[in-house]
Amino acid sequence: MNAQVTPAGTLVFQSTGEGETDRLAKELAKVLAPGDVVAFEGTLGAGKTRLVRGLASALNSDRAHVSSPTFGLVQHYDGDLPLVHIDAYRLSGEAEFERMGGAELFDLESITLIEWSERITGSLPRERWVIAARHTGATSREYTVGTTHRDAARRISDLRSRLARQ
Repeated sequence: MNAQVTPAGTLVFQSTGEGETDRLAKELAKVLAPGDVVAFEGTLGAGKTRLVRGLASALNSDRAHVSSPTFGLVQHYDGDLPLVHIDAYRLSGEAEFERMGGAELFDLESITLIEWSERITGSLPRERWVIAARHTGATSREYTVGTTHRDAARRISDLRSRLARQ
């Protein structure tokens, strides 16, 4: 694992396997709060759903039930904090998301996780986490984590400190 903060204030996490991805999820779960929206970006198979599974596990949801909700669009998971898991892959864009009542899914008591968020960027809240996932090898991934929250510097610093402890 390699975690660093780029000059722009985003954290770049290099994962060489699922265990390290789970570790990122575990530490990220500790800095997320009710009402947070996490927008996942990346190509098919880049590790978005894997990171969602890790977050669900870290928040004491049954990760066995977590799958890409492509065919159902939205899934809800109970745990220490409720999770709303949205997959925007099949959506034609922001207008379709809005027609289906997408804005109502941003629950102030839950954490909302959105895969393929780049399809509905204009419908996302201004304050959000953005995680870009990309392949760097057969089992390795790079996750670039950023946030547009008012306290972005503190939250990224907190995540970086947590990841550096091991």
